[in-house]
Amino acid sequence: MPNYLLAYHGGGTPEGEEAQAAVMEAWNDWLDETGDAMLDLGSPVGATRTVQADGSVSEAPAVPVTGYSIVEAEDMEGAIAIARGCPILVDGGSVEVAELIDSDFDDDEEDEDDEDED
Repeated sequence: MPNYLLAYHGGGTPEGEEAQAAVMEAWNDWLDETGDAMLDLGSPVGATRTVQADGSVSEAPAVPVTGYSIVEAEDMEGAIAIARGCPILVDGGSVEVAELIDSDFDDDEEDEDDEDED
């Protein structure tokens, strides 16, 4: 099955312990719902800058990436269904869903390891 990057944009910062606890509970509930489809919970993202082709650096876009996760789904529609349950949406954020393309980089390393074992 293909893997998908869920890139979170926006969302707010809960103020106060009670609000933080409610947000954490919502994320934990969503994680329980996604089950084995959640391959990598990822993490929140801090300071963001953009590097241009000419090497210049600018501030982050208006709505920068604020976190990410990696999920497994049958297809794009399945990944979108998972994203629709993400708690960041309740807080005004959005979820960008992108299919991850398989690469041979990991396979090459495994092949080399297999050859060394022989």
